[in-house]
Amino acid sequence: MASEGSTRAVVTALGANLAIGVSKFVAAAITGSASMLAEGVHSVADSANQVLLLIGGRRARRPASALHPFGYARERYVYAFLVAIVLFSLGGLYALYEGYHKVIDPHPLESPLVAVVVLLLAAVLEGYALRTAVGEANRTRGDRSWLRFVRRTRSPELPVILLEDSGALLGLLFALIGVVASVITGNGVFDGISTLCIGALLVTVAVLLAVETKSLIIGESAVPEQLAAIEQALLAAPGVDRIIHLRTMHLGPEELLLAAKIAIGVDDDAAEIAATIDDAEARVRAAVPTAKVIYLEPDIYRPGATSPAS
Repeated sequence: MASEGSTRAVVTALGANLAIGVSKFVAAAITGSASMLAEGVHSVADSANQVLLLIGGRRARRPASALHPFGYARERYVYAFLVAIVLFSLGGLYALYEGYHKVIDPHPLESPLVAVVVLLLAAVLEGYALRTAVGEANRTRGDRSWLRFVRRTRSPELPVILLEDSGALLGLLFALIGVVASVITGNGVFDGISTLCIGALLVTVAVLLAVETKSLIIGESAVPEQLAAIEQALLAAPGVDRIIHLRTMHLGPEELLLAAKIAIGVDDDAAEIAATIDDAEARVRAAVPTAKVIYLEPDIYRPGATSPAS
């Protein structure tokens, strides 16, 4: 369900950005506005990013192979990282370049009303796309703040869309301010300044996305709520005396790897140990359905013995 919701948000954002991009380029050609041109490139970058997210989601569903025995779920993280690179290079750096040239060589805008209408229309479409992403994110966000959700979620698509659409709306505001200020003052330098602001905004969003997705690629543990549920499920299994140590890592947004050493009774025989492990695995999967790969090692607890920290 989470994956379906992410895909729905991505497709909605893609449709909105394609329509917005065309209108922005038309407006830029009519008005000569650098901020409109930068916003058009921004929409192209966003559209390319959403295509990358869809490709990553599709490739991540490939079955495991001998070369990749844990599957390809992390491809979603890799493609999300590519999104950050595209947003930084194609969107942010181009806007900074265009804004710089407009500031040093300003010229008045033509037919500014066209730019204003297009920006307002784009704001409506971007707002609809953002509303869709917010609705999907609220299904799993719980009581977490938006910043905490973006930083702690293990699904890359929704944070990408949320940050892109929020950045797009703010960028449209910068462009509108630049166009209006240029018309009122008759000085095109304000259009260039707004373009620089758009570029700085896109670079900031891209860096934030890159940092978060890099952490996911390296491998992040289960969130604290999941860890607590896993520990409770293991300790509730008959025959498990304690958890000696526990390790988790996301193989993908909906696939969690769990490895734990559990303490069992000194006198337990092989059949009892096997039954304990089977029961513990079943309890963990019931408590945390994303725990798809579980390795439990039975051991005898020795107080003071050296073992990895839990």
